[in-house]
Amino acid sequence: MTLMDLTIQDEIHRLWDELADYGANQSGEAVTRLMQRLCGYGDAWNATWAGAIRLDGDRDDPLGGWRVGAVQALQPIAPHPDEGHFREILRIWDRREIDPSFLLPMRDVGKFRAYSFRRDLPEEWFESSFYRHHYASVGVFDAAFVAFPLNDDSESHFGFYSGRAFTDKEIELFSYALRGIKWFHRHLMLGRGLLVASTTLTAAERRVLNFLLTDTSEKDIGRQLSMASSTVHQYVIQIYRKFGVNSRAGLMSLWLNRAG
Repeated sequence: MTLMDLTIQDEIHRLWDELADYGANQSGEAVTRLMQRLCGYGDAWNATWAGAIRLDGDRDDPLGGWRVGAVQALQPIAPHPDEGHFREILRIWDRREIDPSFLLPMRDVGKFRAYSFRRDLPEEWFESSFYRHHYASVGVFDAAFVAFPLNDDSESHFGFYSGRAFTDKEIELFSYALRGIKWFHRHLMLGRGLLVASTTLTAAERRVLNFLLTDTSEKDIGRQLSMASSTVHQYVIQIYRKFGVNSRAGLMSLWLNRAG
């Protein structure tokens, strides 16, 4: 390993320390920080995080019942104000209109893995209308992904997008940075209700959850979210039910159980 490699490795270790300093209710800010830093290391202009879950599906489903339950982009792609561009791709995924790029994450599913378009897809794919419309048209020449399985039915995926081909060294760097923080992937999945919740959380439930992971009272949660206290309490009950707990202490224990 070269001196430069050791320097970058040390920077990644410091990044892990920075992530650990974010509160349990700050997963959105933390993942943004992580994506910003990794984009800088790999000369990527955008990044995404996606939480994937496996549902009971048709035996003949080429995607094995996998669905994307949540997505967060580092920066939106015009003309969409949020993650709309990526959600358009996910809607095609959900309709099972299979594109060859959809089969890449299915390779060695359940194992930690990394893959990229330019390294793993045939040259003719880059002439397809799917690539031209969803990637080339917004400046994506290559995309690299890292998948982290949390259990048999849930995975955390990071994607990075560049105007040039990623090198093997850059993909290795992404993999190293994301391999050593299982607790962080777990927090991201928990915060969206994708790991132990019986069903995924609604947007309103997620807003209330962020406050429940602090010492904010239900009354103050209502004040800050412009909700009646009774409404907040109903959301709290629903959140507890989805996570299978009956108190805020029980909820917090899920986040503190990093090895779970």
